[in-house]
Amino acid sequence: MRKISIQDIAEELKLSKATVSLVLNGRGDEKRIRKETQEKIKNYAKLHNYRPNQFARGLSRGKSEMVGLIIPNISDNFYARIASRIEQKARLSGYTVVYSSSGENPDREKELIQTMLDRQIDGLIIASTQKNQEEIKRLKKMNFPFVLIDRHYPEIETNFVIVDNAGGVVSAVDQLVKQGRTRIGYVSLQSDLEAIHQRTEGYLQAMKKHGLPVESSFVQEVSPESYEVEMNQAIAHLVEAEPKVDGIVFATHYLTAAGLRSLKKRGLSVPADVAVVSYDQMNAFDLIEPPMTCVIQPVDEIGDRAVNILLDTMRKNETTKQLVLKTDFVVRKSCGG
Repeated sequence: MRKISIQDIAEELKLSKATVSLVLNGRGDEKRIRKETQEKIKNYAKLHNYRPNQFARGLSRGKSEMVGLIIPNISDNFYARIASRIEQKARLSGYTVVYSSSGENPDREKELIQTMLDRQIDGLIIASTQKNQEEIKRLKKMNFPFVLIDRHYPEIETNFVIVDNAGGVVSAVDQLVKQGRTRIGYVSLQSDLEAIHQRTEGYLQAMKKHGLPVESSFVQEVSPESYEVEMNQAIAHLVEAEPKVDGIVFATHYLTAAGLRSLKKRGLSVPADVAVVSYDQMNAFDLIEPPMTCVIQPVDEIGDRAVNILLDTMRKNETTKQLVLKTDFVVRKSCGG
């Protein structure tokens, strides 16, 4: 069945299209349109299930009532939770979120930014690949409202909401030391991402703070593309070289999952043989034994703060807002606690 339009209502009721449009957009009283006429229009629209074209309606007001969200991977637990929170928060302010995944591809990210702009979005939230400086500079030069989340460009003055990555790993090492572990290894990614480097720095800072040695075998890096395969070798270096580690911090939740599988293959028990702490969590951790000790990223706060800053920027507030949020920490049995 064809959707009824404002033109259809106007023709049927023998009224002008402008009159019908004003009433259905809630401006009947403002324009002093007779109450009887307003009721006639509203009743007819309701009877025939009229639904306004929100996109066209928004453009007529100078906005689309849509915001864009670009993240690396919507299937990743961390980004999926952030996307869900942003969508909930934006909806409360009358905005629809249009989102897509860059796949950590800077060319794809650049293409998505332009696609979002072509769709006349009112603002944009981006978890960037950190390889699109010129595109971010272009948005800034356009005075287009946007907020960076999780990752930012330190050399560009922009709105951002990120996490204290180094501090999160420091808390992980602190907990392992508290449990009597002194030979603590670290498994991370081969990556140019600032957040990953910050986590490694946090590990090194914490080890230095506690006066613990960092042997050459203690820090292992695996490829993002083949970490499942490379994890077996990384774990072998950690638990077979002398001195063997008695604790491991994994830089991401999916590295933790792969690491646990490798430890199990070797017949090693967590935490009896090796204590484990994960940076970030995933739903599968609820199903494993022992329960996983995790650095918890403030997902809801990231989403809420990003939307608040974006809305504020869209209202033409010129103040740049840059937030670094603290992580939380949940101690469970995997670290011996």
